[in-house]
Amino acid sequence: MFFQHSSDIWRDFPELVPAALYAEGITPDADAGARIAAHAERAAARLAGASESDLPEIQAWRRTFARMGLKPTQYRCASEALLRRFRKEGALPRLHPLIDLCNAVSIAYAVPIAVFDVSRITSHVEVRYAAGDETYMTFGGATEQPPAGEVIFADAAGRAHARRWTNRQSGHSAVRDSTANVLIVAEALHDTAAADVEALVATLADELNTLWPVTPKSAILTPAAPRFEFPA
Repeated sequence: MFFQHSSDIWRDFPELVPAALYAEGITPDADAGARIAAHAERAAARLAGASESDLPEIQAWRRTFARMGLKPTQYRCASEALLRRFRKEGALPRLHPLIDLCNAVSIAYAVPIAVFDVSRITSHVEVRYAAGDETYMTFGGATEQPPAGEVIFADAAGRAHARRWTNRQSGHSAVRDSTANVLIVAEALHDTAAADVEALVATLADELNTLWPVTPKSAILTPAAPRFEFPA
């Protein structure tokens, strides 16, 4: 299996810095509470001096959403939505230790992180423009059809695993208690994205190894090396 961005995405968003991580052996019984709290403290410190919309990581995604024809205050990237909820409520809901950990790392770095159950993916995941015939399943179980030109995470079966790029994932490949093998994707477009994404991946790999433990495989992708391969 593999993960990649299409050549059109690299062409239109040359500032993109994506990373992918694959891990096996995830279980729902890990105690991630202390690590989540540490990352939440970092997020709170950043929000003490600015709102989430002022952060350079979020501003870059807002500009990208505007370029895609989306109103940034109507459709937010995942990290902005999480930071907004965290600022208002002081905490994020607990769903699964891996999701909770990735959400905490996401708000600490203000970078969107997507997590997919590999067993629910067909062949590959590619971030590309929709053809208009793909299907997307919401967390409520409803089926939607992204319009042609929308940036989606698509597999070989024509299933969209995320809509509007980093706005919303699909319920079809969401992590659940039975999930064992996962693909994790982080994407940034701000000026210091290269260094920040590298630090994020190192942090996340260390956390995964500590909590489960697993030995994750990871890579930072570039136009010259756009594909991340992992076991089926």
